[in-house]
Amino acid sequence: MGNIALLDKQTIDQIAAGEVIERPASVVKELIENAIDAKATEISVEIRDGGINYIRITDNGRGIMKEDVPLAFTRHATSKIRTIEDLFSVHSLGFRGEALSSIASVAKVELLTKTKEAMSGTRYVIHGGEEVVCTDAGIPNGTTIVVSSLFYNTPARRKYLGSANAEAGRIMELMQAVVLSHPEIGFKFVSQGKVRLLTYGNAKEQGRMESIYRVLGRDIAKYLVPVTAENAFASVSGYIGRPEIGRGNRSYEYYFINGRYIKSKVIENAVEDGYRGFFMQHRYPVYVLDLSIPTEDLDVNVHPAKMELRLKNEAEVYELLADCVRKTLQNKEWIPQVQLQPAAVQEKQPSEPAEEEKPRAEKAVFSYLPRDFAPRPQTLKDAAAPEPFEEKKIAERSRALTAEPRTDVAQIRLPEKVLLQEDTLPDIRIIGQVFDTYWILQLEDKMYLLDQHAAHEKLLYETLLEKLRSGQHFTQRISPPVIISLQPMEERRLEKFLSDFEKLGFEIASFGGREIALSAVPLDLPDLGSAEAFRELLDSLDEVRGMRLEKLLARCATISCKAAVKGNMRLSGAEVQELIRGLMKLEDPYHCPHGRPTMISMTKQEIEKRFGRT
Repeated sequence: MGNIALLDKQTIDQIAAGEVIERPASVVKELIENAIDAKATEISVEIRDGGINYIRITDNGRGIMKEDVPLAFTRHATSKIRTIEDLFSVHSLGFRGEALSSIASVAKVELLTKTKEAMSGTRYVIHGGEEVVCTDAGIPNGTTIVVSSLFYNTPARRKYLGSANAEAGRIMELMQAVVLSHPEIGFKFVSQGKVRLLTYGNAKEQGRMESIYRVLGRDIAKYLVPVTAENAFASVSGYIGRPEIGRGNRSYEYYFINGRYIKSKVIENAVEDGYRGFFMQHRYPVYVLDLSIPTEDLDVNVHPAKMELRLKNEAEVYELLADCVRKTLQNKEWIPQVQLQPAAVQEKQPSEPAEEEKPRAEKAVFSYLPRDFAPRPQTLKDAAAPEPFEEKKIAERSRALTAEPRTDVAQIRLPEKVLLQEDTLPDIRIIGQVFDTYWILQLEDKMYLLDQHAAHEKLLYETLLEKLRSGQHFTQRISPPVIISLQPMEERRLEKFLSDFEKLGFEIASFGGREIALSAVPLDLPDLGSAEAFRELLDSLDEVRGMRLEKLLARCATISCKAAVKGNMRLSGAEVQELIRGLMKLEDPYHCPHGRPTMISMTKQEIEKRFGRT
């Protein structure tokens, strides 16, 4: 072993920077959080080359006093906390005290800042952690930071960055999350000279729906449903998407804890479990949720980038979210409505909102920006002009967006008569069956197609689950009992959930050491009587989610699928009417156990449009 030596300051700073600053998006995140903590109401972000060579962030916040500027670039210098105890009750976003120091150690940084009280501002330049200039400057209130040549002095790290487009995409994703988490702040995001995202921060007037529209687009915003709930440990509010707009990945899942964009498996699992049964496999929900949790119940300092956290009361927060989502989705008519579109019309991707969706208001934005240091004040008219044939579409969208009340894009107006309710049954006309599988129903000005297999499968599935929940099931004995040797983790799980197993109809006894004797299983689920199947069931248990037995539910779904009436089987009208009556008793009759719709609908207006009648 060689001699032990202290590392020099530059090396220490660069190692610290590696924990906080991974890529250009990390820089943008840290600086935006500082701007928000400085009480900015308008924040402008401009990047070039994906932020690798140029990032500029300007805000109208409180600014930094001249004597504090050099100190702000020192490691562990912060205005947010004073003692270790403050870490457990911090309410700000950027608190670690390493952001500016870390950024300055691996880039060239220019800071322009002025407080409201100061006669003049300060210009401060620092390259690679070494101060270059500190002088007075005539600038407006607020702060502008220009970060250039990221990782210029650490080429090994620079080469691991993605392409300019990939890095710009990561910053765009970050900006979308920030806009959604702070609808009260006006944001402008410019990439390669083009405005990519623009909001006005009018949360008091429009609530979060304005920012949701800007980020996710109208086609998603109109399918969102408001939610709110609370318990002794947390409260939640926001919007969840109707099941019909489920996505193929989690990129539309947005959740914030005390205003912080964060990552938490507990939260993701809770919301997705709330949607269980409303989606087909490998589909994920769309949602924007705000959680408020006491700061003493959070540890936000788990990850250097402050993106992950621990929750003290995980189970209680999980239950709040899962129940909130489930109760919102249940007992509502989630029947997908078919809308025929020309093949050329494709779904718009919300990651880059089309220019024509922006309102044409002649409102100047970010007029406080210094002439010498920021983009010139713009109106929305200065943005790239659309093609002439788009003018009509723009005017229509602008009128719809600015109409009062603006939040109506989020309201779901259910029909006066819901298909699956008792007083509607006499008005349902059973027209007939097509392809020996789908039944045509009519109610008022809507036509419905009912999938007889999916509907019967859901009815059998819910009947079986109700038996298991209520203890109205029968037990099937296993002779001789199955002897299973458990691993320590399996043993702990079984001990924790033994009473739940017994309620379902299992009979389990100790057989000495770590072995158990399984002598009975629920009558309706006989294939759980093998050691392998029982272990799978134990493995599906979750310490936070508890006895939500995915494996057990999967078995129930399989049994229901096998027992249900199949497609290409003829049913009588009376049998279909009885099937409809059975569906009416379910909390969610609109999705089979696998998440497929049991029925779809089409309006009379849509049909007439296709025949040229309207």
